[in-house]
Amino acid sequence: MFQVMRNGENRVDVEFAGKLDSNGMKIAIDELRLKSEGIEHGRMLYRVGDFSLPTLGAIAVELSHIPQLFRVARHFDRMAVVAGKGWVRKTSEVEGALIPGLQIKSFDLSQEAEAEAWLQH
Repeated sequence: MFQVMRNGENRVDVEFAGKLDSNGMKIAIDELRLKSEGIEHGRMLYRVGDFSLPTLGAIAVELSHIPQLFRVARHFDRMAVVAGKGWVRKTSEVEGALIPGLQIKSFDLSQEAEAEAWLQH
């Protein structure tokens, strides 16, 4: 499952759990692009639940859409990643260091209130 919800004028909430195949990845990227249109200096709350690694096809789709994903990232200044797995949190922060202008901070599942507060700054 990959859900993208517009949450106000400058915010998008994303929830991910389960497994993504190539078709699911295409849909997810399109939804993210559509729901991010018109946002400037946005905030994103990204909740990561239990999931399996994406299929090779899904990874290929994601790699082929990297330019589009960078354009989406330009709409946002901050992204809070809420995840139960430590490696997901660490990977998210490393990705944030690679995307100019986007600050990513990760939080444990029990810290969602802190993630919300951080997004408000």
